[in-house]
Amino acid sequence: PPPPPGRDGTRQACVSRWAAMGGSGWFGPARATTEPGMRMVPVGPGLPRWAGLHLPGEGPNVVVYGLDADGGVAGSHWQRVLRNHRIHGIKERRSPSPEAEPRTLAVFGGKGLIVLELCARGKEVSLTELCQLCELHDWIWDLQWLAGSTGTLTHVGLALGHNSVALYDYASHRTLREVHCEEKCILYSAYLVGDSWDELVVVAGTVFNQLVVWRVADGSDEEARIKPQRRVSGHDGVIFSICYLKSKGILASASGDRSIRVWDVGDLQAPRDPVRCLLVCYGHQSRVWSVRLLSDYLISIGEDSACIVWNYNGEVVQSFRGHKGHSVRAVAVHEARGWVATGGADTGVRLWHIRGPEPNGNGLVQLNFSPPHRNGSPKAVKLVDASRLLVMTDAGAIYSYNLASKCWALVMEDVNYQSYCLLEVVQLAKGIVLCAMGNLTGHVKVFSLCCPTESEEKRLYEGKVHSLSWAACPGGDPSRHVLFASGPGGVLLWLEVSCCSSGRVASVVEKCCYLLPVCRHRWHTSVAFLPQEGVLVCGDRRGSLLLFPCSTALGSDSGNRPVQGPISLLFGLHGKLGVTSVTCQDGFVYSTGRDGCYRQLQVQDRRLQVLRKQKPCKGLEWIEQLHFAPDGNLLVLGFHASHFVLWSTRTNEKLHCVPCGGGHRSWSYGRWLASEVFAYIKSGDILVYQSRCGPSRQHVLREPLHGRELTCVRHVGTIRNRGCRPVDILVTSSEDMTANVIAVSESSRSLAPLAAIGDHISSVRALAVASGSWREETADWSAVLFSAGGRAEIECYRLLLSCDHDARRGVACQVIHVASHQLDEHWDRMRNKHRGCGLGPDGELVPAMALERPAQKLLLVAESFHHQHCVLRVETFMHRVAGDRRRHFLCSAATDGSLAFWDITATLEHAAAALELASGELQPFALGAPSLTVQAHSCGVNSLHVRQTAAGPYLVASGSDDGSIHICLVAVDTALSEPSPSLPWDVVPPGASAGARVLLLEAFSRPGAHAAHVTGLRVLRPDLLVSASVDQRLTLWRLGKDSLVFLGSRFCHVADVAELDCWGSEERGYGCVLCGQGLEIVWCMARAGPQPLPSCRALE
Repeated sequence: PPPPPGRDGTRQACVSRWAAMGGSGWFGPARATTEPGMRMVPVGPGLPRWAGLHLPGEGPNVVVYGLDADGGVAGSHWQRVLRNHRIHGIKERRSPSPEAEPRTLAVFGGKGLIVLELCARGKEVSLTELCQLCELHDWIWDLQWLAGSTGTLTHVGLALGHNSVALYDYASHRTLREVHCEEKCILYSAYLVGDSWDELVVVAGTVFNQLVVWRVADGSDEEARIKPQRRVSGHDGVIFSICYLKSKGILASASGDRSIRVWDVGDLQAPRDPVRCLLVCYGHQSRVWSVRLLSDYLISIGEDSACIVWNYNGEVVQSFRGHKGHSVRAVAVHEARGWVATGGADTGVRLWHIRGPEPNGNGLVQLNFSPPHRNGSPKAVKLVDASRLLVMTDAGAIYSYNLASKCWALVMEDVNYQSYCLLEVVQLAKGIVLCAMGNLTGHVKVFSLCCPTESEEKRLYEGKVHSLSWAACPGGDPSRHVLFASGPGGVLLWLEVSCCSSGRVASVVEKCCYLLPVCRHRWHTSVAFLPQEGVLVCGDRRGSLLLFPCSTALGSDSGNRPVQGPISLLFGLHGKLGVTSVTCQDGFVYSTGRDGCYRQLQVQDRRLQVLRKQKPCKGLEWIEQLHFAPDGNLLVLGFHASHFVLWSTRTNEKLHCVPCGGGHRSWSYGRWLASEVFAYIKSGDILVYQSRCGPSRQHVLREPLHGRELTCVRHVGTIRNRGCRPVDILVTSSEDMTANVIAVSESSRSLAPLAAIGDHISSVRALAVASGSWREETADWSAVLFSAGGRAEIECYRLLLSCDHDARRGVACQVIHVASHQLDEHWDRMRNKHRGCGLGPDGELVPAMALERPAQKLLLVAESFHHQHCVLRVETFMHRVAGDRRRHFLCSAATDGSLAFWDITATLEHAAAALELASGELQPFALGAPSLTVQAHSCGVNSLHVRQTAAGPYLVASGSDDGSIHICLVAVDTALSEPSPSLPWDVVPPGASAGARVLLLEAFSRPGAHAAHVTGLRVLRPDLLVSASVDQRLTLWRLGKDSLVFLGSRFCHVADVAELDCWGSEERGYGCVLCGQGLEIVWCMARAGPQPLPSCRALE
């Protein structure tokens, strides 16, 4: 059978548990395989500050989150407890007194068990070990605290992996008894019920898709196997989780057949015969990992990253979907407060709120458009505020509707605006509501909602008005507002609207006239001012962004209006379907479009510059607006097929999803302090969706990292925050097509994502970081990042990192997209079918060419097909020669185990010269034959690193699929231009380019250095090397003249290690970060330079 979930080494929030205050209590641990019972613990006198404590297990560590009354994090504590085991369960011992403090916890996982004392006093939380780590002979699936025959409190019952139960005394580290079931098989789940050994009942989920119920007291002696009392069948898949609710006498099971089943078992001491299935719930799209039973609800989590709340009729009450990628692995519930915590394979921990029945006023309402003296059918709808909306008909009538009183009223009627009419509404700071209308004959009418009969009307064009939009006055005058109107010929007019103190429109004055670029759909869709720059940004129906000055016009057309064109143009930035909105926030410009992306831009030297492009979620192909919430959350409004969607980028979930029929209709959305309203026209009527804004129904206790396996990690640099504490900046890439910039704080043992990059169209396979530098003039750290992956795609970014006291972790990160390139087109011409890219970690080869042209394009300047197998790794290194000149070298490694070295200096120089002369596309140069080829391994090379020694030669270390490590010492000889067979180890092939040659001086291998693929290694010092492997070992080696000497090894909790990167610190030694099925940082307590070798316990 496949291995049980949660045993694969994934770095995740494996277990969740609550310590609840205010009359609530602890709720048992939850994971993909075991569901211990529920415990109620009253308030402790020393816990007045928090409403609850949440304890997730992350690898071998326990993290304690102190939560306030709303579910937000008010404090945290971290402690490593299980060493080489991963936590799979946490159980609290029942206290004899409700006021007992501190609490005793049993933490178990794998074959390990430890008992802790949890004490919370004010702001301080402490975990004290009451015993040493206990190691058992089998996996622990569940644990139950038991009362000893003499009143001892150190006995626990353990359900083990091969359907046995052990009575264990953790104080003496002894197994007092162990009994076995007659059903001898591997278990996928187990559940223990009972307070003493004689009462203990086991419910086991076997590999045969059955539930087996047996009592440990039924065994006559320890040698005999116990016959099961009941066998419960019904599932068609493996049973991953079991939960029992004694008050209802029901048992729930979750299975790989995607179902949750509820069984009527009664008292487990004497279960009913036969056991009836009361309920079968299907709602998950994949395997169900865990189920919890509450008094009114069932809660399940699954491989589809969903947490579903059911009632006992089998109906879905709520569905929580916020975790990235595959699987929600853990769940815990605080029933009294309605809190549900989930931990996912994305390393995120989230807190959800179970809501009761919807309050009055929430939901979708059809208005049945029938005002008195109705004239025409609805053509446009606009929200005024949370309680009012306006509807315009095809007969030129405007009606208002009060959502509270449910009353219609006629505002005005004008037959000149029938059939075709535009309607735009804005509310000023003083509560004045201005309305603007445009028609086929070029007329624009502006009126105040409080004085609709006193309007201002102007004929602006000879043809129809294509679009209208309001914008705040750049001067900040509350009595004035700006209206933009587009007409025939791409003419865009800036109209300034002034109001009297009574609210009446006093005047409408043309201030400026602009001309849009020639295209088929030549009208604007949105406008925003950048007052500090003295410009305005405009988006048009063709998908372009334009920058116009706010000053007087520069020229004139054949008419009387002064006209000026754009000073900066990004043509078709959002595709042919148009720009939907332009917003200015914190000095940046944000644009959205119907291409499914939003972009961040800045105005520099009166030019628009795109910083980055983001796709908020899969399937949201029409993005309409961005809303910047006061709490820093970015809300995205858009349409997914026929549904209106409000997406939260912080929590990665749909806050609202309304089946409106799509965005090709008149609609309006408004968000206020007390409510949110979405109104739209469908089938000739007005429908309104209302939602009352309450406290957030979700809190992110720990931010997620990636939704799938990590493929690469690179260290960018180390900066110091406001407390002068070091913060390490890492970049990670993943199979989920994203790269993340994260800040790692060693003092708090936490990481925080700073920026997410999602420009790739396939998995990101490789990263390279050019050496960063501190810029004194801007007080930030600047580095260049390259990412490459599937579909032969390479992206280039500039990272700007700065200390920001207001930002989380005290670090702010700005990502600027520089260039991108795909090799598909060129390789198709070459009839080459490779579709992957790799980058050397130094990043020296590509950046020089990427920034060669003002357009900042990545250009293919050279290529080689020397390797007849897949190239897995590349490294670049630089050699300084006389006159402070530099020569650049490339080292590549392939699946045939060979290493090849090229001198690429001349190639780069020729390419640079050709770029200056070329008027068209540059044809790539051929690298020719390599200067040196070394057969280092018998199979694929998965890791490669080059480091120069103090004497000048270069150490080249490589690791292979066969678990071996190869070391070679190479030297660069610039004196000879022709091959010399007299040199030792000289294997320069015929046809090699003249110039500097690479000579092999020494070479040796260490077979069997690891038990599996060596996927990462780094030469820390000329005498020190560290390697990582799929065998989950990080090993430190002494590098001798012709041998590798083992110094020490450490077990790593990251499974399927894909990459290793290292960096040095004078105070902390060497940092080693591993990625794969998770992320882990280990410190090597060794110093740079000629220092004594570290001991075997140097890895922490």
